[in-house]
Amino acid sequence: MEFVSIDVTDGVATVRLDRPKMNAISAQVQVDLREAAQEVTERDDVRSVVLWGGDRVFAAGNDVKEMADLSYAQMVELSYSVSSATTAIARIPKPVVAAVNGYALGGGCELTLAADLRFAAQDAVFGQPEVLLGIIPGAGGTQRLARLVGPSRAKDMILTGRFVKAEEALSIGLVDKVLPPEEVYDAAVAWARQFTGAAPLALRAAKECIDRGVEVDLDTGLEIERQQFAAIFATEDRALGMSSFVEHGPGKATFVGR
Repeated sequence: MEFVSIDVTDGVATVRLDRPKMNAISAQVQVDLREAAQEVTERDDVRSVVLWGGDRVFAAGNDVKEMADLSYAQMVELSYSVSSATTAIARIPKPVVAAVNGYALGGGCELTLAADLRFAAQDAVFGQPEVLLGIIPGAGGTQRLARLVGPSRAKDMILTGRFVKAEEALSIGLVDKVLPPEEVYDAAVAWARQFTGAAPLALRAAKECIDRGVEVDLDTGLEIERQQFAAIFATEDRALGMSSFVEHGPGKATFVGR
């Protein structure tokens, strides 16, 4: 990977965007993100993920210079790459938290939406300013943002292209925690580290139930949950967790990931 790195410590993988100066999301970054998502999904030593752009900027959007001269026919072919990179992050079957310092705009904002939680610095700025370029969000912004903050607030952000500072982002549910800039990454790692000894198959099932459930009607969502709930009884971790609870009380089980 050229512009994305992975560092694993104590079960927590930091997926770091590193494309100076502003972490613009180019076609190569999209390739790197898909590869990173696959790697952290497959690695047994990774139990959770922190998505980070560094201590100055998360990502200031897709690479406009790279797209400026593309024709409709070219974008029809390339639009899959734009959306699939973000979707790959969203489909990581492990807890994912975005640690956001500085700007998270356009494709950068869409990338944060693919995480399960978002921790933001006090000086972080979010936005979907694509309409100001005569286009629309193309990596999930119109869909994930509306599901997260509601259609009206999503329309306000997307139709105006305005920027949203951290405190407003917290008030509308776009972010989950606002912290001093120097504390954001460490707080995200601390949140992610609590899953190091958790039952990974249970976490995977729970995340899939929630993600798939919000896409369908309630009855279908409940059926997804019912099937996953029954399926988890086939795991060794379920037996270990329940026997440990009966013998020693809650929170003392040692899981094996099977």
